[in-house]
Amino acid sequence: MPTRPCWVEICTRTLEDNFRFLAEVAAPHAELLAIVKANAYGHGLVLCAPAVVGGGTRWLGVTSVEEAVAARAVCPDARVLVIGGVFPGQGAAVVRHGLTVVAWEQWQLDELEGAARAAVGARVQVHLEVDTGMSRQGVPPGELAPLLRRFGADSPLELDGVMTHLFAADEANGLITAEQLAQMRGVLASVAAAGLKPAWCNVGNSAALLAGQAQTIGAMAAEHGMKALLRPGLALYGLAPEYDPAFDAEPATLVEARMKLRPVLSWKSRVVSVREVPAGAVVGYNGTFVATEPMRLALLAVGYADGLDRRLGNRFSLLVHGQRVPLVGRVSMDQAVVDVTEIADVLPGDEVVLIGAQGDARVTAADHARASGTIPWEIFTRIGPRVPRIAV
Repeated sequence: MPTRPCWVEICTRTLEDNFRFLAEVAAPHAELLAIVKANAYGHGLVLCAPAVVGGGTRWLGVTSVEEAVAARAVCPDARVLVIGGVFPGQGAAVVRHGLTVVAWEQWQLDELEGAARAAVGARVQVHLEVDTGMSRQGVPPGELAPLLRRFGADSPLELDGVMTHLFAADEANGLITAEQLAQMRGVLASVAAAGLKPAWCNVGNSAALLAGQAQTIGAMAAEHGMKALLRPGLALYGLAPEYDPAFDAEPATLVEARMKLRPVLSWKSRVVSVREVPAGAVVGYNGTFVATEPMRLALLAVGYADGLDRRLGNRFSLLVHGQRVPLVGRVSMDQAVVDVTEIADVLPGDEVVLIGAQGDARVTAADHARASGTIPWEIFTRIGPRVPRIAV
């Protein structure tokens, strides 16, 4: 049956084009792993994972084993990296679905090794994560040796990659990133000294790639006969990261990215009804908006349960008939109200754009983020699961 008019449109062709552009930026220094975790940043894993594989990626990155199983179902031939590690009891699923897992604790290796031995003849490929300063996940460099000994000739575990997370790649001065890469060089030397030869040096995100770090990371990997693997996320979906402080002169890769990357997602609703209200009428819960003159208001089929931030009431605008219309009153769980007084002929069923373009006007995830005091990643990922994702 027809559904409530609140939906997201995903342009899979744009996603493919974005991936191809980013792959060109990385080449010939690095290969790319496409991040599709968190339901492809809220865009829809089932739509986006096949699209980036179609665009040329061999690798998909997810948070959990359960996400990886879902990715494997739609991309049977891709390599799928579980970035958030394995949890107790998940080793058998890793083996069954041929997943590659990030690990940094002995108990994680115990889980994977036990599952591989139980499967008789199975092997599990591991990317060992090293903490080079983020203090989140990863083994400290000084504690690396005991983990490296787990990858002996008689072990079913294979060290396929060494990984770290660049936690300040969006800082234009690059000082912290340089310190992390210096640590990573020492780590790779320790891995080589242990007699291990992983294939991949798994370092870097969208910000690192567009800041021009692919060549540096690629050269570091090549010193040890490895290939560099970078992990773009936000840029895949059409937004170039913002750097702080701003570059004195932006790298050519970033300048080109701002021109070529295109948003993949549009979020839309429709006008449910239109009403005239007199001066003095209150709008929404607790009367946070009071009409100062006669107004015409449009009710929308979208609210904070769909992901529209409640804080945007009285401080943000959406698009109707290609024009900005202010949100008035508090955003409710399932509905919101906009002021359409200045726009003629707004009728029930008219399209409303929350993110995307309408005519010459556009509202972006970055606009939402600035207005609600957060980042575009959160804007995308909190669009609710009840909002259908539709390929266009």
